[in-house]
Amino acid sequence: MTKIIDGKEFAQKIRNQVKEDSDNLFKNKQVQPCLAVVLVGENPASKVYVGAKTKMAAECNIKTKDFKMEDTTDQATLLKVIEELNNDSGVHGILVQLPLPKQIDERAVIDAIDVKKDVDGFHAINAGRLSIGGEMLKQAFIPCTPLGSLLLLKDTVPNLSGMNAVVIGRSNIVGKPMSQLLIEESCTVTIVHSRTKDIEAICSKADIIVAAVGRPEMIKSNWIKDDAVIIDVGINRIPSKKPDGSEGTKLVGDVDYNDVFEKSSAITPVPGGVGPMTIACLLRNTVTSAYRHAGLGDPRGTVDSESHDQYKDKYINH
Repeated sequence: MTKIIDGKEFAQKIRNQVKEDSDNLFKNKQVQPCLAVVLVGENPASKVYVGAKTKMAAECNIKTKDFKMEDTTDQATLLKVIEELNNDSGVHGILVQLPLPKQIDERAVIDAIDVKKDVDGFHAINAGRLSIGGEMLKQAFIPCTPLGSLLLLKDTVPNLSGMNAVVIGRSNIVGKPMSQLLIEESCTVTIVHSRTKDIEAICSKADIIVAAVGRPEMIKSNWIKDDAVIIDVGINRIPSKKPDGSEGTKLVGDVDYNDVFEKSSAITPVPGGVGPMTIACLLRNTVTSAYRHAGLGDPRGTVDSESHDQYKDKYINH
């Protein structure tokens, strides 16, 4: 029987532990974790996402500072805000919501963030630490969506060593860091993308598929082998009929959920799969940063392959 991987339930467990760690930091060091969120422009999806982050941060006793800037903001103005946040000792995490308006160089902005406050994990130094792995991984902030995906995957398949994994998509936000995390778990990893030849044939040999390509319901049952584990990172809004027959929309993933369900051994739904984990892991990274700034060790350890079982006992099974 196919297992539905419940990201909402798992994310709630993480947020409960984040709140406990935040409360303990305030009790013992009088430090309240603080996340600065910078939103440039009026992208509707970004505004909803930032609102959800702010709400859940408050539930975890994490203070937020919101900076809403016009879509005409120039790069120099945005960089000045980031510099001020870098120098603010009361701020432990800085998140600049992507995408940014076309007049701003996203890479320049991301790399202007203090690497010790880069709770999104996109800074070149954090990316490099993730790529090197091992002890360096313990110093890195891991991008939140790949981290959440890994935790869901490891909760479903505790030992990933030797498994054949295919990552669909090569973005810096999901595809590349996800592949590095799977390599760290001793998987054999293939990245496929828009230029890959015979993509269906490659996917059909995978024990694990992580779909992060941004094309609604692209992956069909003939793409996967029997009992594959599917992590669907995609969030796409498509037209759909409402119960009353009127026109509406619905959210779907990159995987055709209904088509692949019976063939897979486990699958994340959309919504309710990876999405909630992204915010939970962002809050976790923020509290971890606050602990580091207070001169303390990481509150729950790391998620490198050597310490995962110990981490899971501390963080999830507490």
